Amino acid sequence: MATVIEQINALKPHERFCSFEFFPPKTDAGFRNLLARLHRMMALNPLFLSITWGAGGSTSEKSLDLAATCQKELGVTTVLHLTCTNTNKEVIDHALRKAKEANIRNILALRGDPPRTEEYWTPNCDFKNAVDLVRYIKEQYGDYFCIGVAGYAEGHADGADTSEQDPAKDIPYLEEKVKAGADFIITQLFFDVDKFVAYESMLQQNPILKKAVLIPGLMPITTFKVFVRATKLSHALVPPQILERVAAPGNDDDMVKAIGIDIVSDMIEQVHTRTEGRIRGYHFYTLNLEKSVASIVEKSPVLNATSLQQGVDHDDAIDSDSDFEGPIPVKQGRNSFISENLAGTEDARLVMVSRAISADRKKIVDISKGKGLLGKDATWDDFPNGRFGDSNSPAYGEIDGYGPTLKLRSSEEVMNTWGCPETHSDITKVFMEYLSGKISVLPWVDSEISSETALIQEELFDLNQKGWFTLASQPAVNGCSSADKILGWGPPNGRLFQKAFVEFFIPKDTWNNSLYPRLKDAFDERELTYFCGDSNGTITSNLDLNKNSQSSKTAVTWGVFPSKEVLQPTIIDSHSFKAWNEEAFLLWIEWARCYKKGTKSYELLNNIYNTHYLVSIIHHDFTSELGLWEMLLEN
Repeated sequence: MATVIEQINALKPHERFCSFEFFPPKTDAGFRNLLARLHRMMALNPLFLSITWGAGGSTSEKSLDLAATCQKELGVTTVLHLTCTNTNKEVIDHALRKAKEANIRNILALRGDPPRTEEYWTPNCDFKNAVDLVRYIKEQYGDYFCIGVAGYAEGHADGADTSEQDPAKDIPYLEEKVKAGADFIITQLFFDVDKFVAYESMLQQNPILKKAVLIPGLMPITTFKVFVRATKLSHALVPPQILERVAAPGNDDDMVKAIGIDIVSDMIEQVHTRTEGRIRGYHFYTLNLEKSVASIVEKSPVLNATSLQQGVDHDDAIDSDSDFEGPIPVKQGRNSFISENLAGTEDARLVMVSRAISADRKKIVDISKGKGLLGKDATWDDFPNGRFGDSNSPAYGEIDGYGPTLKLRSSEEVMNTWGCPETHSDITKVFMEYLSGKISVLPWVDSEISSETALIQEELFDLNQKGWFTLASQPAVNGCSSADKILGWGPPNGRLFQKAFVEFFIPKDTWNNSLYPRLKDAFDERELTYFCGDSNGTITSNLDLNKNSQSSKTAVTWGVFPSKEVLQPTIIDSHSFKAWNEEAFLLWIEWARCYKKGTKSYELLNNIYNTHYLVSIIHHDFTSELGLWEMLLEN
């Protein structure tokens, strides 16, 4: 299998490429559905795919499985991300060995977050920066791996202060990585084309850095909420005119997507023109979604100018709405993603269909919008809603897929924001300050409370005063307008509905001996649904968890709109709760790592990890505004 650089060098002068980043889904169903999505997106003929790596190796096995599947079964050039800090050397060695066994020849070497405190845990390796990992890979494997590294068109930011970002400061470090053996550079996502053009010019004028291939990283805009969160996490600077355009549609996600497609397509055109065609390809941070990516590739004159039909003649294209019978001829293209293992199988049929559709870009976009035989499963996560989306979706969970990490970057930030809690009352104070807007982030939440929380703020205060630490909640809503300034979302002239729910950590004794017995009748009658989990991953519920996932799904938010099916953007089910339960408890440990081992803060946070349940309760009578809260707060 060719390397990324070999693939780029094989392009004709006029050809431009696209490449896609994916993260390993959090659920088994999400993993299976991502494979179906990958088959469809292969019709866009990406030069390579990249697979993310969780912080500290937290998703290492899932990342390796997904990367191996892309390389072996899809036959597409695959880049495996590796982060070296906060990771034991044994994990890195295992990953490199497994990558070679899977015929993966490309690594994106990243630093990752530094260890929180050396007193708590020091990783068993000497990798302090990405350059250490680049050198190590070269020492161990010579030229077998083609190595990429990260670039920062706006400058790297370790802390929250973006005013100190300066790409010129990063140049010496980038030089070291290229000298050590890095072959290509993928930039962090950006929306300021001026910044990228200046960065590209800076690298072109550097005799060391101009040898490496520079690939701009672009993030399709799916929803305003995701856009704000992603730019905040990455410290991307958003030009005012772009922010105004994305914010203008308000809660209408369809309009936000359409505007986002225009914005990113225009960015590609500007980059191509202003760098005089030196940029050969564009890397998309897909967020495991396909609709916007397919639309951008179809819309972009730069990417459409490339001949992507190698190996598939237009006359051989198979109609995506036809019934496929008999053997499908396997043809080899730039990325011959039909391997011998798939040839003649039903999967090969799907792959060949996607391949054939590349003869007509319009059909690709139609599929991503849900049309035709292959479109049925393409758009059921059109409303990605973080961990409250559909757990069957490849995009379920946090948008970056990097595993459970604190929302603050340094121990100093942690202590300035959350202090040094030594008692349960101190923990309650942290949650109360978040609810009252004095702080804007918790270990589990990286954004300020939503405006709808004000409707149940007093009830949430009361729950936290009991020592039940609330993570998520929403009030009941019965048919409000989609244009409502507090609760509104979706297209105009819609009506919205919500079931009240709340999620909180509660002492095991309190749940077992007090709250559960008091609510047992409501649980038995299914007036309330609950999920309860502990740090060992044991999940209980008043639903039958042994049945298929559909039996445990509850839409807690839905909307009815003119000429549309009922939309259900917020869902709670057993699989999503199980995945979140694991992450939620690990974040207590991550928080504890910010303090020296043996201190009161360290002991308190670890004690909560061991002695509490995570509980999610849904009230099914959405016409009752106070029903859930009255039941919970009853003396």
